[in-house]
Amino acid sequence: MGMAVMQTLESLSDALDTAGDIHSIVRTMKALSAASIRQFEQAEEALGDYARTVDLGLTALLHDRHARGLPLPRTGAAGSSRTALIVIGSERGLCGRYNETVARHALDRIDGPDTLLAVIGLRATARLESAGHSVDTLFTLPGSVAGLSDLVQSVIVQSDRWQREDGIGRIRVVHNRREGHALAKPVERQLLPLPDAYLESLLDAPWPGPGLPFFRMSPPALLSWLVQQRLFVSLYRALAEALASEHATRLAAMQGAERNIEERRADLMQAYRVKRQETITRELMDVVSGVEAVRTVEE
Repeated sequence: MGMAVMQTLESLSDALDTAGDIHSIVRTMKALSAASIRQFEQAEEALGDYARTVDLGLTALLHDRHARGLPLPRTGAAGSSRTALIVIGSERGLCGRYNETVARHALDRIDGPDTLLAVIGLRATARLESAGHSVDTLFTLPGSVAGLSDLVQSVIVQSDRWQREDGIGRIRVVHNRREGHALAKPVERQLLPLPDAYLESLLDAPWPGPGLPFFRMSPPALLSWLVQQRLFVSLYRALAEALASEHATRLAAMQGAERNIEERRADLMQAYRVKRQETITRELMDVVSGVEAVRTVEE
C-alpha cells in the first residue's frame, strides 16, 4: 500500500514538472508573438511614405492623361478573363481558427474551376485541399519581416507569368487582419487591375504643390512601373496585416492555454499536498502501531 501511494506521489510530481515545462514554453511563445505583432505593425507603418510617393506618381500621371483627354488607363492584362486568387494563411499552428477563417472566406470567392488558386502558408493549403480545391501555386511565409520583400517580389514575378501564360486578367488576395476587437477578420483586396474607384480618387485629389511635375519617361512605361510599385505596396501591406493578425490570434490562444495550465498546476499541487499528507499520516500511524505492538509484547 505504501509503495502504491509513493508511486502516486511520483506521478503527481512528474505531472507538476511537465506542467511547469509547458508553462515555460507557452510564456516564451507569448513573448515571441507579442514582439512579432509590433514588428509587423512597424513594417507596415514604414511603408506609408513609399505608398504615398507611389500614389503621387499615379496622381501626376492621371492628371496628365486627363489634360490630354484620355480616359482612365487599363492596368490589367488585355484580353484576359481568368481570375487568380491569392490566399494568405500561416505556416504554423497554435493560432486558433485563423486558417479555417481565411480558408472559408476564400472558398466563397472561388469563381469556379477557372480560378487559379495560389496560397501563401501550408496550413491554409491543407484546408482548401480538404474542401476539394487543388492549389496551383504555393508560397512559403517568411519567419520575420526581413523576408517579406523577397516573398512579395516572388509573387509579383509569378503574377506577371500568370498574366502572360495563363490568361489571368484579375488578381485578388484574401487574408485576415485585426479590426476592432476581431483578431482575425477576413478581407479581400483587388490587386490587379487597379480598382477604378482608387484611380478616380487619385484623379480627384488636389496636387499638394503649386504645379504638376514633369516626367521624361514615356507614359506607358511609367504607368507600368507605377502599377508594379502599387502591387508591391498592396501585397506587402496584406502580408504584414495577415502576419500581425496571426500572431495576435496565437497570443490570445497562448493566454488561454496559460490560464488552463495555471489552473491545472494548482489542482495538481493541491492533489500532491493531499497525497503527501496522507503518506505522512500513514507512516506516523505505522510507527505508532509498531510502538504499541512492542509495548504489548514487553508487557
